Amino acid sequence: MQTAVNLWPLIGVAVIIVGFVLRFNPMLIVAVAAVVTALTAHFSPLQILDAIGNGFIKTRNIPLIILLPLAVIGLLERHGLRERAQSWIASIKAATAGRLLIVYLLVRELTAAVGLTGLGGHPQMVRPLIAPMTEGAAESRYGTLTDAVRYRLRAFAAATDNVGLFFGEDIFVAFGAIVLMTTFLREAGIEVEPIHVAVWGIPTAICALLVHGSRLYLLDRRLDRELGHVSGHRPGQTPAQTAGGESGRGGSFNAGTNANANANAEVNAQAEAKANTSATAAPNSPAAPGDQP
Repeated sequence: MQTAVNLWPLIGVAVIIVGFVLRFNPMLIVAVAAVVTALTAHFSPLQILDAIGNGFIKTRNIPLIILLPLAVIGLLERHGLRERAQSWIASIKAATAGRLLIVYLLVRELTAAVGLTGLGGHPQMVRPLIAPMTEGAAESRYGTLTDAVRYRLRAFAAATDNVGLFFGEDIFVAFGAIVLMTTFLREAGIEVEPIHVAVWGIPTAICALLVHGSRLYLLDRRLDRELGHVSGHRPGQTPAQTAGGESGRGGSFNAGTNANANANAEVNAQAEAKANTSATAAPNSPAAPGDQP
């Protein structure tokens, strides 16, 4: 005789969904969902505390692994890591936002393919280094950037990290997803080796590199169209050449303005001299007949 399955503990999933939709505190949502799930599973208060305590003891070292690198990165940012990254990339004349992100995409895929997934990431790599360097490369070519352009560059930097990690780690033979797929296929009666699954991830990674690399190339073209006319920069022209051209045009304009001003001053002086001559000769001239009393 089969026993009925208690589905009431699944209410915890609904609590999590509703909590995130209403944008409550994530830690509060998870804690409430855990308590609700335990209560619907007929746990006593002591059993709930025992389960929470055991889970905390087993995973108490994980917060240290996460928080310590974040503390180090925050300390480096406080001492000018972002500014130093921007100034360094600005000194490389050939660097553009798209080229920098293409290089990072390639490095991210290669390191993830050999299992070094921790070398990148949004908090430890994109925010303190990649995004500031991308903005610095754009500022060195186009000058001051608008907020919309800055947010677009940050979004491309984050997307580059995601694409490189997602398609690069599929090549690593010990990746969890590869092990899961291998196990699932074996349970279905299909014998396959993990190395074969990893090898067939290489064409996908190459396609992802080409597709996202083309998007980054088009990003440079778009920035040239949108910001090139604002800063006077033209594709293939360095900022120094742009500044020289602007100063030359400015000098010609100033010279023409000065010449016009001198000509106007000379005309005004001649008109004033004629007026003075007429005023001096007027008392000595005979009066008209109609002017006599």
